[in-house]
Amino acid sequence: MPILTTTIGAYPKPEYVPIPDWFQEESTVSNDPTKALDNCNECHGPQAEKLLERATREVVLEQVRLGIDVPSDGEVRRENYIHYHCRNLEGIDFTCLTRKAMRDGQWMVAVPTITGPIKARAGFLVRDWRVAQAVTEKPVKITLPGPLTIIDSTYNSFYEDERQLAANLATAINNEVRKLADAGCRWIQIDEPLFAREPDKALAFGIENIERCFYGIQAKVNRTIHICCGYPDRLDSNQYQKAPSQNYFRLAPALDEAALDVISIEDAHRPNDLSLLEKFKHQTIIIGVLGIARSRIESVEEIASRLRKAIDHIDKERLMAAPDCGLGILSRQQVKAKLANMVKAAQLV
Repeated sequence: MPILTTTIGAYPKPEYVPIPDWFQEESTVSNDPTKALDNCNECHGPQAEKLLERATREVVLEQVRLGIDVPSDGEVRRENYIHYHCRNLEGIDFTCLTRKAMRDGQWMVAVPTITGPIKARAGFLVRDWRVAQAVTEKPVKITLPGPLTIIDSTYNSFYEDERQLAANLATAINNEVRKLADAGCRWIQIDEPLFAREPDKALAFGIENIERCFYGIQAKVNRTIHICCGYPDRLDSNQYQKAPSQNYFRLAPALDEAALDVISIEDAHRPNDLSLLEKFKHQTIIIGVLGIARSRIESVEEIASRLRKAIDHIDKERLMAAPDCGLGILSRQQVKAKLANMVKAAQLV
């Protein structure tokens, strides 16, 4: 069997999608996260839903035709994957924005403010999954932001205890995860890039809250966590400060014992010491083999070589190939070329 392939989350939005991504220069999301979806609904009304459904079907089918085994829904409805979820939680105020230094002070942004107890609202991701899953027999993956990542991308003016805030967020996320699982979604991924930046918090209470996110769901769901080390807001930038990749080694033993099935890590933009894979005795590892913030197209031979080196350190059956992170920064043509080469390489290995 060839190595299975997947995408992580975001996919380049078709040009007709009326929601700009947060990193686009013309987007106002970085200054005001309330605008993108509100403007979309105001300008397009009922037509907005039809456009978003059309775009979701388009990007899922594109992944399938390229040979991806576990496509994502492309996150085409989201101005960014964090605040899209935050809109559907009680206790987070999008009319009260607070400026906050983000990603180790690399930029300032106005973020929604936590002003009350966090609780789940009515479910919303089951609709997203059903639209995506309707066009393929392959299992479509749905992604959610994790508690620490939500905390980092909002301003807390209510909770005195960050542990309690994280636990309440995990309980609210679990509400959505359970609905997805009950509807039939078999690949559910929690994104926690903050684990790489804040390994002490991840070990102290982050991993237990990831387990809380997945609590009580059916065993046939692939409980997945994605941990990247951070990316710039534009292609081919070398000025961005990434989290230390050595933190993967700190996290690995605890992650391997957690109630998870799949762990996704980056490896293309900044290669790891592949002895890291030997730390994982139980879970499947998704390894990033495509750089998502560089325009260069990785060759089939380059990707296959890295995968062969990886299976010197882990059972082939527990290895999957993917991009390092979401693909939204790249053009559609770049994405198609990169994914096509990844699929060919995985089949070769």
